[in-house]
Amino acid sequence: MIVGNPAMSQIGDLPRQLVALPGSEKEAIAIAQIFNTKRLIGKQATESVIEQLMLNAKIIHLATHGLLNELKETEVPGAIALAASQTDDGLLTSSEILDLRLKTKLVVLSACHTGRGIITGGGVIGLSRSLMTASVASVVVSLWSVPDAPTCLLMIEFDRQKQANPDKAHALGQAMLTVRRNILTLATGLHLFFYLNGKM
Repeated sequence: MIVGNPAMSQIGDLPRQLVALPGSEKEAIAIAQIFNTKRLIGKQATESVIEQLMLNAKIIHLATHGLLNELKETEVPGAIALAASQTDDGLLTSSEILDLRLKTKLVVLSACHTGRGIITGGGVIGLSRSLMTASVASVVVSLWSVPDAPTCLLMIEFDRQKQANPDKAHALGQAMLTVRRNILTLATGLHLFFYLNGKM
């Protein structure tokens, strides 16, 4: 199940406006092509639809906004922003995930702060713990704010690498190296362009 750039303008009382993520949309389209499957974008990606599809998905990839401390009334911090509908608020919270029973091998939360939460003696309580409690085998999350465009490149490369080598840790490491190399090459090329054109 691949989700990218849900329509988030209808989401309820959040302290900040959630902006559209064009990179996340490109990410979902490209990854859906890699897996030869459909992707849910914009208004298609409602919380109720996603929650239902998650129950039987072997791989779940959610490219959207991750929320950490914006929801004050939840016992377990963390939520994934999706599209709202008449039957839901568009926020898939850690608490709601705890109630699911999934058959999923891998969940990728391509969003900000999805690996963070409350630190306890038993580890971090948040989205990643909720997913593992819901029987997910492996989770890919972020510990910081992730910019839209580079994250798109990293996630697409991660899935390309995973096609060649099913070892998820190896695939992610190779994807990070590839994206870093490409960004450095681009930066060097731009530096040379500006230098040659007398702009340095």
